[in-house]
Amino acid sequence: MNPTVSIAVILTVLQAAHCQMIRDLSACLLGQSLRVDCRYENKTSDPLTYEFSLTKDNRKHIIQSTISVSENVYRNRANVTMHKNLVCLYLHSFTTSDEGVYMCELKATNDYTGNQIKNITVIKDKLEKCAGFSLLIQNTSWLLLLLSLPLLQAVDFVSL
Repeated sequence: MNPTVSIAVILTVLQAAHCQMIRDLSACLLGQSLRVDCRYENKTSDPLTYEFSLTKDNRKHIIQSTISVSENVYRNRANVTMHKNLVCLYLHSFTTSDEGVYMCELKATNDYTGNQIKNITVIKDKLEKCAGFSLLIQNTSWLLLLLSLPLLQAVDFVSL
């Protein structure tokens, strides 16, 4: 095989090897519901599959999934929403019996390198309320802009 072709094939495989990567997994309380935010970086237009699970008492419980079958006990209490680079699990009527290690597992269709997985331990008494917590995360770019305005004004880059 031609060395140039070999390098091109290796680079193509390396580019396809990481089609998505979980950047952050966080949890908060939204009223009586648990919300788990799984933020990811997607480098492909291929559809994304997901699985949210809970491990407690050394047993894995599938809450919501497009990869495998969800357990009956969670089907009526859970739903998932997908936004740009964000998959959110909502578990309604969250109680201390739902505490444990929550896992977000993502896989892009036609990505043969394996699934991306991230875990977070959720304890009800230690959870933040979603309002301020998620607003800060969702609007980080606006927050940075607001914090940098005095500095930009100081160097006469921006005049208000």
